[in-house]
Amino acid sequence: MAQSLCSQDTYVKLTLLNSMGQEMSKCKTSIRRGQPNPLYKETFIFQVALFQLSDVTLILSVYNKRSMKRKEMIGWISLGLNSSGDEELNHWTEMKESKGQQVCRWHTLLES
Repeated sequence: MAQSLCSQDTYVKLTLLNSMGQEMSKCKTSIRRGQPNPLYKETFIFQVALFQLSDVTLILSVYNKRSMKRKEMIGWISLGLNSSGDEELNHWTEMKESKGQQVCRWHTLLES
């Protein structure tokens, strides 16, 4: 990541899109204040039919909250149908095949 996250207040927005790119659902983490390497140990549940799992995209966008109304995207990745790379596609495939077990991976954010 090009810029340091220290002294920034960050959160992650999760957006689930269907195969047409339409938003199905969204949510966001709590804000991590002033943490140089924030961890977001939060669970989110999206209602997706098993047969739809190969046709959805989950976008994770990291934001710096500068003030009440101002926010700046630091970076993003996407998993699923329109994965942002091979690592993200592999992660999605592992999650689909995990039978409910948690699958954790680190990803490098793409610049916004």
